Formats: sequence, structure tokens, C-alpha cells
Amino acid sequence: MQDILQRYFGTRDLDNISPAAIPAGVERMQVDFGLEQDRSRRFALWTLLLMFEAAPDLDVAFEEEEDREAARNFMDLLAAT
Repeated sequence: MQDILQRYFGTRDLDNISPAAIPAGVERMQVDFGLEQDRSRRFALWTLLLMFEAAPDLDVAFEEEEDREAARNFMDLLAAT
């Protein structure tokens, strides 16, 4: 996760992301998400997009039911915290 933050926002610490950097970082993540073929990398990008309220719907984001179920579980975990 820290590598993803560094790539898109220029910091490895979520608390240090500049508010001005968020829209551009999110846009780059969305583009990369759309191009990414590796399921685990796609899932990692989707989880971060979810945290920024920019994740696509599950039926659009994931072809595999297994991935959609993992995403639902992740959302449940976030809601419980």
C-alpha cells in the first residue's frame, strides 16, 4: 500500500497527502485501474480508490465473483472500524 501511495501521491504516509494532490492522484489511479490486468494489483488499486470514494461498482470493477466477494468483505471490515 505504501508503494501505491508513493506512486500516486508522492508520500508513503496517508496522513501526509496534500489535499491538492488528491484529485490528480485519484485520476491516475482510475486510469491505471482500467488498464491493469493483474487481479491482485487491480484489487489493491480498487481498495485505495474506495478509501477516496472513487472506486467503481463491484460488478464493473471485477469480472470474477471471488474478487467481488473479497471486495464486499473489505467493505464490511471498513464499516466495522
